[in-house]
Amino acid sequence: MPETTQSFSNHTRWHVPFHFVLGPIMLVHLIWCVVKLVKVPSLDTAEALLLAIGLILMMFLTRINPLRAQDRVIRLEEQLRYQRVLPADLAAKANELPVGFIVALRFASDAELPTLVRQAVDRKFSKPAEIKQAISTWRGDYFRV
Repeated sequence: MPETTQSFSNHTRWHVPFHFVLGPIMLVHLIWCVVKLVKVPSLDTAEALLLAIGLILMMFLTRINPLRAQDRVIRLEEQLRYQRVLPADLAAKANELPVGFIVALRFASDAELPTLVRQAVDRKFSKPAEIKQAISTWRGDYFRV
């Protein structure tokens, strides 16, 4: 378990090799290819720019796709938790919430989960971030990609 307790203010995960190494390298490469195309327009520089765009797209997909798969696992885990913690009628309604809301509710303790789910079902929250801010007893997720 990490040294710091997770909370709303520090739950965002920054993956150093992705966010602070690969991202800037790809951005500099894209800018470099645009500059080369403007200075020396040719098929070669246009192809290099297309490749740079493709690499950035691939970089984003390698981040987004695992997060989507992890959201599916979180949804399944939370459905099981809802069956255990919530009354049957509320659990059924909670399973119909948008995935972003279900992912946000995973941070709520079992004690405050029924209240937050009822508020989410009653549309008291417009964004998942509002659910996270409403949580008073944070249940950390230290395995998020």
